[in-house]
Amino acid sequence: MANLSEIRRVRRERIKRRIHKKVSGTPDKPRLVVFRSLKGMSAQLVDDSNQKTLITISSLSKELAPEINKAKGKIEVAKIVGKAIGEEAKKRKINTAIFDRSGYLYHGRVKALADGAREAGLKF
Repeated sequence: MANLSEIRRVRRERIKRRIHKKVSGTPDKPRLVVFRSLKGMSAQLVDDSNQKTLITISSLSKELAPEINKAKGKIEVAKIVGKAIGEEAKKRKINTAIFDRSGYLYHGRVKALADGAREAGLKF
């Protein structure tokens, strides 16, 4: 019998595939992909039609290090990453995106990242 973490991983992958069938990004409206690990958070804007990653921001990015070191918890870190990707998208004149939660529940850190991106002006 598989352990609980293996069951959760398989379930998330199944949900991720189901979401990805319906959601795809274009150059005008890229897909905002979220990845959550135990320690960090990352987000990417992906253009699926040209198969290119437009922007990548991670909690491990050197330019975010001063802000992340001041953060009190993982939710604040996720919000900082969301704001950073929203600001970078604005610089590149991307106003709207399609949110891809990658099979994670829209709660906690995933929600904080989405809220941070919205605060920076990204619409989805």
